[in-house]
Amino acid sequence: MRRCSNKQTGVQMAVKIIRKSSLNEKDRSRFFEEIDVMRSLDHPNILRLYEVYQDDKRYYLVMELCTGGELFDEITKRSQFSEADAAAIIKQVLSAVAYCHRKKVCHRDLKPENILLDSKSTDANNSIKVIDFGASTRFDGKSKLTQIYGTAYYIAPEVLKSNYSEKCDVWSAGVILYILLSGKPPFGGVNDKEILESVKQGLFSFTSPEWRSISDEAKTLIKQMLMYDPSKRISA
Repeated sequence: MRRCSNKQTGVQMAVKIIRKSSLNEKDRSRFFEEIDVMRSLDHPNILRLYEVYQDDKRYYLVMELCTGGELFDEITKRSQFSEADAAAIIKQVLSAVAYCHRKKVCHRDLKPENILLDSKSTDANNSIKVIDFGASTRFDGKSKLTQIYGTAYYIAPEVLKSNYSEKCDVWSAGVILYILLSGKPPFGGVNDKEILESVKQGLFSFTSPEWRSISDEAKTLIKQMLMYDPSKRISA
């Protein structure tokens, strides 16, 4: 990733450089699908793709510049967020997700590593940007999605059964909210296999000391987002 600036306006942007030789046929197909999806999205909480260039050896993706780093790093630094800060973040995440779903796009890999902070500011006004649409797909709302994509802690149980809808994104956002408020994932384990077994069970609790000061409204929202039955799960 490089930083660049527009010679006419002086606006700074980020350039992602990808070697063509690093992509096999399947990778290249997914790469162009991702570009196609990103070009169709225009939302304040989704990283903007401005231009795509290529030469003989590389592709160049010119994107919006975010200087605040990953939400994952901020979670590691803080360990726990106030309800106000967590609400400000998750509201923006859900706004981006709701927009994607209206555009018939399912992200399929929402996690703190795929959420950037716009700046290094620590106040609740710091905006976020959802990134990495490499696992995303378009859906028609009639047939179920079947390909398994996602990351162990955040994947929805129905995805593991290869029978799911865009509501899998709401589950992932619910896991993120749980982590923001408690500093711990709702479904744990010492390795991916154990974590996925925990996800398949879908059981979580608010019994640890961190939850004593958290409002009932926040807990209710998490319960609605982590509803095991997707048909009963709230929409973004």
